[in-house]
Amino acid sequence: MIPSRRTYGLLLFGLAIATALAFLFPSHLALTVIFVLMFDAIVLAIAALDSRRVRSKRVRVNRQELSRLSIGRDNVVSLTVESSKPAIIRLHDHYPLKFGVSSMPLAAAIDTNSTQELSYTVHPTHRGEYEWGAIQVRQLSPWKLAWHDWRIPQPQKVAVYPDLIGLRSLSIRLTLQSSGAMKRAKRIGIGTEFAELREYGIGDDPRFIDWKATARKGVPLVRVLEPEQEQTLIILLDRGRLMTAQVNGLARFDWGLNATLSLALAGLNRGDRVGVAVFDRQIHTWIPPERGQNHLNRLIERLTPIQPEILEPDYLGAVTTVVNQQTRRALVVVITDIVDKTASAELLAALGRLAPRYLPFCVTLRDLAVDQQAHTPTEDVPSTYERAVALDLLAQRQVAFAELKQRGVLVLDAPANQITEELVDRYLQLKAKNQL
Repeated sequence: MIPSRRTYGLLLFGLAIATALAFLFPSHLALTVIFVLMFDAIVLAIAALDSRRVRSKRVRVNRQELSRLSIGRDNVVSLTVESSKPAIIRLHDHYPLKFGVSSMPLAAAIDTNSTQELSYTVHPTHRGEYEWGAIQVRQLSPWKLAWHDWRIPQPQKVAVYPDLIGLRSLSIRLTLQSSGAMKRAKRIGIGTEFAELREYGIGDDPRFIDWKATARKGVPLVRVLEPEQEQTLIILLDRGRLMTAQVNGLARFDWGLNATLSLALAGLNRGDRVGVAVFDRQIHTWIPPERGQNHLNRLIERLTPIQPEILEPDYLGAVTTVVNQQTRRALVVVITDIVDKTASAELLAALGRLAPRYLPFCVTLRDLAVDQQAHTPTEDVPSTYERAVALDLLAQRQVAFAELKQRGVLVLDAPANQITEELVDRYLQLKAKNQL
């Protein structure tokens, strides 16, 4: 039994009466104390009896089965409350303490013979398996003198995966782009694979007129070409020292893993064969290129348990291994980070070896906090030095990127929390322009 505000108010009321009696009858102080004790005892006894009345009118609470959670996202957790009588309740769900939570405890007023759904969101920042505990329930008694408190055991183990919510959104977007009105993105002459013949229209390029078909049909016909399908996309994800740093609430590796799976989804959606390698001093995980939705599920299950390590990555070893595995031309995307030209000399050399036989693509995850520090005016000496260091870091990165571009390497440098969207867009542009 937990006293309510009404009970505390009655106890204070009794104390106020006792204080007034003590002033009016100072010679009967002992009787005043006895009165207060008796009054408090009666109030607490009534509150306890009122609390026991809730036992037969307890609400029924059930946590809906939790699916896989997405790292770095607000995941909804729903609780269903059923009651045969009017009830005022407070719920505290024992979620994993490492998670951020939107609101707890939850409060609600339930009508007679009704069911109500209460929800809150959790924000996990680390992948892995976590356990939910019991649901703590407090229900206000009929006379509102006390809260009846009890626990409902509902243990549940839930796994935190990469950004599955983002993958679902991307899948819908790619599907829309491949069908309906958005399919107009296909243009005459863009690509190498023949798609269809259609009549020549105003604005069409005369170079794509099929003269033999035109002669047979008697009307000008043009060839519609689309980007080549069944190309190969290889993604190399660095899990070394630089990828352990925290950026915008997540490890840089987690941002890279989200980008890897999103790029893989885009590649599979466009008919490409997608392979993934995770490396540090050696290739930690190698998933050969394949096609199809089942391959994406396999990628998710294989890559989810991997964590970054404080190890220096062997870029040359990783690139050499992949080149030996993949003999035909492919788009090779390396997701990592760059400090400067000197510190990243091995990365520059490794990517330079890929061109021109392969199409190398270096993707780096920039820390937005460094950008903000570099472009924020300063007013004191310490912050000025910090800004100078940030500006120098950005300048050194640009020197390294310029070196990569000179070696025929494509470059994408974007804030970690924006890298996924920009990487997928860049890949779709490469496919549309048939650069691979």
